[in-house]
Amino acid sequence: MKKKQQSSARLPAKPPTRSPRPAKLVLEDGAEYSGWAFGKLRSQAGEVVFTTGMGGYTQALTDPCCRGQIVVATYPLAGNGGVPVGKGGEPFFDEQGIPLHLESEHIQAAGYVVGELCEQPSHYASGSTLAAWLEKGNTPGIYGIDTRALTVRLRERGVMRGKILVDGSRDVTFNSGAVINPAADVSHNEVKTFVPKNTKGKSGAGKRLKIVLVDCGVKANIIRCLLARDAEVIRVPWNHDLSGIEYDGIFLSNGPGDPKDCGRTIAVIRKAFAQEQPVFGIGLGSQIMALAAGADTYKLPYGHRGQNQPCVEAGTDRCYVTSQNHGYAVRGDTLPRGWEPWFINANDGTIEGIRSAKNPFQAVQFHPEGCPGPRDTEFVFDHFIEQIKEAQK
Repeated sequence: MKKKQQSSARLPAKPPTRSPRPAKLVLEDGAEYSGWAFGKLRSQAGEVVFTTGMGGYTQALTDPCCRGQIVVATYPLAGNGGVPVGKGGEPFFDEQGIPLHLESEHIQAAGYVVGELCEQPSHYASGSTLAAWLEKGNTPGIYGIDTRALTVRLRERGVMRGKILVDGSRDVTFNSGAVINPAADVSHNEVKTFVPKNTKGKSGAGKRLKIVLVDCGVKANIIRCLLARDAEVIRVPWNHDLSGIEYDGIFLSNGPGDPKDCGRTIAVIRKAFAQEQPVFGIGLGSQIMALAAGADTYKLPYGHRGQNQPCVEAGTDRCYVTSQNHGYAVRGDTLPRGWEPWFINANDGTIEGIRSAKNPFQAVQFHPEGCPGPRDTEFVFDHFIEQIKEAQK
């Protein structure tokens, strides 16, 4: 394979693998970045996005928000912590079947792009190298390219389709593997109830709160945060009819894709609004709530992904460091009367949270359950629980 010259990138002179296979990342605007393949040695297409997190690659790659995306790590080194899985690459689960250390049961990203790959991890919990884990998860990776130059290109031109082409493997089209509604693709199909374990007491007046969790691609740590507040969690599919289910509040999860593709979820939330039932949303859930209220959403040029996004809380001027992973946002000037911004991104002024002025409806665009962190805004879960209790008085 002919190696295309790059402005400031070079292939490593001595790749760490014994028999490395050349690969390249090709963007739909014609740009090419040459490197070395790792993980599953196959070609794969996806939307190319970048994340600014310095760690947590195992959580990022298993986040359902990354479904169908080729994730570019701006931090130059990946794999030094290995992957906290069993020796055969199987994930660990707690007694309720919630994944430990990962945000879902398997890798969600379509591919992984890193500057430098570590093949000899050093961490007490590591059971696999990053390369072996990606191979088992049928996910290709590429290393040895200038991810800084690539990130600048994505910032200037916006996210775009791309493909990892591994030398010797079959070529793919840019739209190969594209999912029409990725939220439906990652949502669990069955209803499942999670009950808190080893809690000190029951929430509410003599009974445990029941929260319906609408799964549009929920992260495992969201369930843990709700259980930690002694709430019984009833996880339902993204398009589930809530009629006949007894609950005290509705929680809309994060997820991938365009919120406007989730029309059935929007209809369910409109009905909940009409009944003035407490509703809380995260990520995609925030955008769905905005659409249900009558506002509009739009696609960001390159999205917000990483664990270092500053958000200012309206009315307090307090700035919090947040974890984020989204490509869409709420259009502020379309919020109807009675709704207001709750958090604002300090970098670009985009809306990071909305709330109703008179009803128990709140949502945040960032991840207060951030895993591996930060958890500076986890208090919004407490706000939701308090709103449910207030609504029952």
